[in-house]
Amino acid sequence: MEPIQRKSLAQEVADLIKQQIQGGAFPVGTKLPTEPELMKSFSVGRSTIREAGKYLAQSGFVHVKQGLGTFVISQSGNYALDDKIGNAGFADVFEVRQLLELQIIEKSVHNRTQVHLVTMQDHLQTRKRFAQEGNLEGCIKSDIDFHTVIAESCGNFILSELYKTLSQHVSKFFSEVYHDTTPFTISQQDHEKLMKYIKERNGAKALQTAKKIIGNL
Repeated sequence: MEPIQRKSLAQEVADLIKQQIQGGAFPVGTKLPTEPELMKSFSVGRSTIREAGKYLAQSGFVHVKQGLGTFVISQSGNYALDDKIGNAGFADVFEVRQLLELQIIEKSVHNRTQVHLVTMQDHLQTRKRFAQEGNLEGCIKSDIDFHTVIAESCGNFILSELYKTLSQHVSKFFSEVYHDTTPFTISQQDHEKLMKYIKERNGAKALQTAKKIIGNL
């Protein structure tokens, strides 16, 4: 019998907002209340609201537009797709992820911004630190976060959201097959090269490096 997993405060807030979206309080296309308004409404801090927003975005209910706000994009989210991916074999999941990753990197080279690069660098440094400390859970998260920012930088919202959905399942797979952080330590240099080529807008080198990373998974 599997242990019951307790939801975090952010997950509980996300569930409440999701229920409001599904109930029609926030129709598709409308903007959610501001962070201060949500903080007051749920009596929680800013970090909880931001984390709840990430859960909603990952579930396909909202899309965050920097400087503009958080907009509702679906009343059902991406659960149907998520269930289908969950029932698929990891070979199929990785094949689709590889195809997406190459297309994303090709577009990221042209569309990434300085903000994206700074965030990528932060996740890479965190990935390296966790790898050196032997923190597998933290290493997996920072690795997924790094690749997710690349997806966000590609300029195609649908590609980005598909990648995020797939990455949740890839994260579970990493947790099952990796027993320590050695694979992440070995691939750290290639990940740093990948970012370097994205920064330099060198598409050919970026794709070549990405294929090497994918081939070693």
